[in-house]
Amino acid sequence: MRIQRKGTLKTPKNLLLAASEIFAEKGYRDATIAEICKRAGANVAAVNYHFGNKETLYREAWRYAFLESLKTHPPDGGVREDASPEERLWGRIRALIHRISDEYNKEFLIVHKELANPTGLLKKVMEEEIRPLKEKMEGLIRELLGPKTSERDVQFSTISIVSQCINPILIQRIRKGGRERKSHLPEISDIEAYAKHVFKFSMAGIRKIREEAEKVNSYKE
Repeated sequence: MRIQRKGTLKTPKNLLLAASEIFAEKGYRDATIAEICKRAGANVAAVNYHFGNKETLYREAWRYAFLESLKTHPPDGGVREDASPEERLWGRIRALIHRISDEYNKEFLIVHKELANPTGLLKKVMEEEIRPLKEKMEGLIRELLGPKTSERDVQFSTISIVSQCINPILIQRIRKGGRERKSHLPEISDIEAYAKHVFKFSMAGIRKIREEAEKVNSYKE
């Protein structure tokens, strides 16, 4: 993306905002540059000027939606780095669940459309942006599980916790938006209560895995 003078910064931002909304609604293939430009109040040529092509706009629209969601819902949940690992895990779980449930957040809906009709265009940008969050969560889970726990248990525990945060809320958002007719999952009306449940459930699992790992290693010693 080209570096713009101050007076021209409004157009690319409007394009990114409009593109993130339309890609979330329609997916990459059904979204058109004309529709995006109309919603952004920009000339069609502006996409080529600022982004080069539709593919780059798609990637940058997802990145824009992702970074905007992190501004609104910081991943640490406002919990300080010197807090206990339990407090830090609570902050991350709460922030992630509130981020996904935020109706103004388009990043997850764009990814849902991408999974339903893959283009492969988001793979690299998602890896770049999500990797630091993934590594931070894995490090925290590793700290909670202790040094006796296997790396596989760290990975599986991370996947389990993140899945609890993402899947039910995302399915609920998609269902409410009329994009899916049925779901076997009950509606989660109290997001804060659900976040507390995920935290308690996850901590119980972490304590059990840690206990078993320490027991196994004590036998070996």
